[in-house]
Amino acid sequence: MSRRKVILDVDTGTDDAIAIMVAALHPAIELLGCTTVSGNIEVEFCTDNTLRVLDHIGRREVPVHEGAVRPLVRSDQPIPRRDNVLLRTLHGKTLPLPEPRQAKASAGAVEYIVETFRAATDPVSLVAVAPLTNIAAALRAEPRLVELVSDLRIMGGGHHAGNITAAAEFNIWADPEAAAEIFAAGFQRLTLVPVDATHQALISRDDCFVLEALGTPAGLAASSLLHQRIRGQDEAQPVAGGGATAVHDALCVATLIDPNVVVTRPLHVAVETQGALTLGRTVMDMRGVTPPNCEVALQVDRPRFLSVLIEALSQFALGDHDAAYSSEIAS
Repeated sequence: MSRRKVILDVDTGTDDAIAIMVAALHPAIELLGCTTVSGNIEVEFCTDNTLRVLDHIGRREVPVHEGAVRPLVRSDQPIPRRDNVLLRTLHGKTLPLPEPRQAKASAGAVEYIVETFRAATDPVSLVAVAPLTNIAAALRAEPRLVELVSDLRIMGGGHHAGNITAAAEFNIWADPEAAAEIFAAGFQRLTLVPVDATHQALISRDDCFVLEALGTPAGLAASSLLHQRIRGQDEAQPVAGGGATAVHDALCVATLIDPNVVVTRPLHVAVETQGALTLGRTVMDMRGVTPPNCEVALQVDRPRFLSVLIEALSQFALGDHDAAYSSEIAS
């Protein structure tokens, strides 16, 4: 089976970390590189966390390219990060993983994205599980990306509800202008995985114990991070009565590995950039009147998703890495 070449754009907190591990370890994916962007936390912490995750699972050869420090046109997110209580509760600055031994790549995220797609001779997928600042900036630098990107997958948005406001999901809300440009650009193959889908694929404490029992560096780290995420979620904004959490970003990566994890519907999606109450909302034409510009995941097969997680996190890729990390995370 040929491996799918992927660039993963992240703002690494806990759920991004799981997505990175899935993309870096699953045998169906060849992770070419990660790009980081300011989002859950400032970009320098996102970069450090990404390096920590890759180092911990023995994939330190995957390059990490640092990207945008602020949104595309705004000086900060609509609610400045320092004032956002929910972000402070759910996402600490630094993941509880050992310091990385490798440094970030010299090239910036936008340069790396543009040059990789310009030079690609095989199809390359771009998976964005963060605010879309890097992707929009790359598109401005190279408008041909709408043709060069064989498959763009975005975790973001929501139809029935948001998760940062009543109307908006965080990744879209954090840089609505960037998101609006991406959805209006005309990418040939665009898939959106919104919170409507991710909240159907919750990971419970019992699932965490299953991942811990895998005994791999990835399984141990994922279990620890997900327990942390569930605790923070229950304190700040309980989901489905508590004791479980959505792992938004990992679901988006999982759709590359097993398309049957989700059921999609072709819809037209636009992003609200002006509304006082609806800023960052992904407006989906559920009537089907406007010609569709993407496939939207609206249903999830949770057991299939969990199977993808287990398959990926059961992989062992330490190489010459210090196996003591495993016991450090387990403790």
